[in-house]
Amino acid sequence: MAADATEAVEVRGALVRLRRATGLPVAFGGLVEAGRPQIRISELSGNVTAALSSLAVVSGNGLGGKVAALARPCAVTDYSASRQISHEYDMAVATEGLRSVLAVPVVVRRRVRGVLYGALRAAQPLGDRTLAAAVEAARDVEQALVARDEARALLAAVREPAPQGAAWEQVREAHGTLRTLAQRVEDPVLRAEILQVCGRLAGAASDGPFARVVELSPREVDVLSCVAVGSTNAATADRLGLRPETVKGYLRSAMRKLGAHTRWEAVVAARRAGALP
Repeated sequence: MAADATEAVEVRGALVRLRRATGLPVAFGGLVEAGRPQIRISELSGNVTAALSSLAVVSGNGLGGKVAALARPCAVTDYSASRQISHEYDMAVATEGLRSVLAVPVVVRRRVRGVLYGALRAAQPLGDRTLAAAVEAARDVEQALVARDEARALLAAVREPAPQGAAWEQVREAHGTLRTLAQRVEDPVLRAEILQVCGRLAGAASDGPFARVVELSPREVDVLSCVAVGSTNAATADRLGLRPETVKGYLRSAMRKLGAHTRWEAVVAARRAGALP
């Protein structure tokens, strides 16, 4: 099974950023197909032919297959003449007119999940700066995949019937984690689904019409969800990618809206309002 459309969005965005950062004329890549030792080239940027589109790169074969097998970046200055790689894909590479090519792995939890490539149409060395930019692009995809994996697992968990009693603490922790993950997911469809589930979890705890008169901003809810599971302002800032002063500002604003004098009063009021589970 090939990578789904939302995963393809992450790869596509990374390739565009890679070309923008390096000036490389061509970038392409794809993720490992489920149950198969191969990578399907699904996304291309700057290509002039369809020669590489949907190409299946088997682990160990060619430059990308070597990268997948070794789980480390590799580059060749003249693809067709290189003795460092095997040459199963020379025709596709030559048809696109590529000479110098680099490839970097996308590694999630010690497992190669995909490969990103950057290429020139001339046999020129690709410097350390270009390689570093390619590695950074791969890291972006890795972080997005981790966030998606965690989000999917949490979404599956919270689709169970609403728990009672002490089990609500697990729901509250999941709610906070989901809201944090939503900020790291670029795919708008998945992000909307995550936030919709967060809304259902929060609404399940509401015990009155107060929820209809308190309008907290998304970031205020994010901050309160972290506070609700015991995070300090510093930890909340790190978790949400904000400055501590910004977290304090959101917290003060939420407390004012909720009529609360302390952070814990704000959490209790937000739960009564249906903003938190």
